[in-house]
Amino acid sequence: MTSRRFVQVDVFADRPGAGNPLAVVLDAEGLDDDAMQAIARWTRLPETTFVFPATDGDASYRIRMFSPRREVPFAGHPSVGTAHVVLDAGLATPVDGVLVQDGLAGRLPLQVSGSGRERSIAVRTPRARAMETAGPDDPRLRDALSALPLGALPPVLMDGGRRWWLAELASEAQLRAASPDWAAIGALAEATGSMGLCVFARSTDPVYHLAVRAFVGATGQFEDAASGAANATLAAWLATRDALPGEAGRYRISQGREVGHDAIIELYVDPAGDVWSGGRVQSVVRGTIDWT
Repeated sequence: MTSRRFVQVDVFADRPGAGNPLAVVLDAEGLDDDAMQAIARWTRLPETTFVFPATDGDASYRIRMFSPRREVPFAGHPSVGTAHVVLDAGLATPVDGVLVQDGLAGRLPLQVSGSGRERSIAVRTPRARAMETAGPDDPRLRDALSALPLGALPPVLMDGGRRWWLAELASEAQLRAASPDWAAIGALAEATGSMGLCVFARSTDPVYHLAVRAFVGATGQFEDAASGAANATLAAWLATRDALPGEAGRYRISQGREVGHDAIIELYVDPAGDVWSGGRVQSVVRGTIDWT
């Protein structure tokens, strides 16, 4: 058995239990694909990441991401959470406030601001694009949207490495009260090669600008507690429609309350049109994992 450092964190959270959990295995050299997949299946968390030394001089470290079922090219909360763990372990130091993550999605920068429990980390997400817009009477969407009162923007299929259907709802209250039709969302995901349906609504809350719920129908049906990638595709869509909330391209979203969490994700669309998705991270478990 080989012992490797193991950390479990809560991402997009100002306190343990509010955000999206992530397991991080440091010192991952020697683990093959089967072993990493087995560990991810064993942790039973949305994702588990594995950290390796950088092989490119421009990168701070190298990362592999696995869900319990498969390897994941990119996801927001694993990127942000892993950067937090790498910093705490002293494995990398930001240069001008920036780390560079090397993975299947290429080299992606992460902005680091603040320190300690107030530290915030944001990853520049892969560029997302609108694949198609559709009406609520589209046969692929009709059942998934039938009980949902829609807002001003049309439903859209966005591709940002993972595909999501996005739909604006008429009010935050109606979004929070919505009951997803899981059979319809699963069928939608399968028919369109998407993760499922992400719904959002504008908010007058002083802390956040949008409320978001992400219904995953592609890999086991569940509601995501906090999805940096889904929210990044949403930010890209809102930017193309000149519909961003907040000021100067910056806004915050609330996600996860309906499944017992209370995440806040910070989004920023920079002048070049790139989307940064981030927030705070809480370390919850530190120890070692013994695996062959």
